[in-house]
Amino acid sequence: MSFDPNAKLDPSQVQDVRGGGGRLGSGGPMIVGGGGGIGIIILIAALLLGVNPFPQDATTVLAPVQGGPSTQECQTGADANRRDDCRIVGFVDSIQKYWGDEFARRGQAYAPAQTVLFSGQTQAGCGVAQTAQGPFYCPVDQRVYLDLSFFRELQTRFGAQGGPFAEGYVVAHEYGHHAQDLAGLLQAGGGGQGPQSISVRLELQADCLAGVWANHAAATGFLIAPTDAEIATALDAAGAVGDDRIQKETQGRVSPERWTHGSSQQRQQSFRTGYGSGQIEQCGLRL
Repeated sequence: MSFDPNAKLDPSQVQDVRGGGGRLGSGGPMIVGGGGGIGIIILIAALLLGVNPFPQDATTVLAPVQGGPSTQECQTGADANRRDDCRIVGFVDSIQKYWGDEFARRGQAYAPAQTVLFSGQTQAGCGVAQTAQGPFYCPVDQRVYLDLSFFRELQTRFGAQGGPFAEGYVVAHEYGHHAQDLAGLLQAGGGGQGPQSISVRLELQADCLAGVWANHAAATGFLIAPTDAEIATALDAAGAVGDDRIQKETQGRVSPERWTHGSSQQRQQSFRTGYGSGQIEQCGLRL
């Protein structure tokens, strides 16, 4: 995956707290887990690229990083081509450019969402953000939380091929949740488990919206059009985090009644639908 080396990046869309952590403000308590084994279920769900399930009226205050590399150094597409963290900045800029244009085309204003890069753990408006949770979108503070080590985990633990565009898919999936949030879908309540659950429908829709962005990635001015091989890595990543595949690897059997994100095949097909059409309506999203 290549960025236009002359593209100008906006690092302000990514908040870098790696090594600095964060603290929860006075707006509400930090929630670490729950009884009845819910903490384990939450961690598995988060690893499947979902929405953090801890809605709390909390204000997040993130501490600045002292020393070390910073995404503030990410200024051009050339930086995105040579640094992992700058690549995330580039993806976030591209994805939000797409959504900003899409909302404007429909006469609506898009509210940007920052991505928070952290290492180990930090605090989010939805509670604690830990590396083990994987990436997630928090609708309370409207931020995406991401530890770069997840991409290594995607390869070593889940067997994905990896690669830059697979990372782009992950980031675009989380911003699909932000678009759902702005459309009022995350406030509608519900969730549950099983192939027909609201949770699965929302996750598959986010995969589809990630595909829509991929279709328009080059048009945002940050990226060179992805090749078929690069799209294949995104599809591979989507398949690697399907409920059926995760269940088979972690418990030795598939339990559809406990699905929260959809099967590998469903996740891949949802991305294909979005990428092939380039239309959010094909994903069932109405703005």
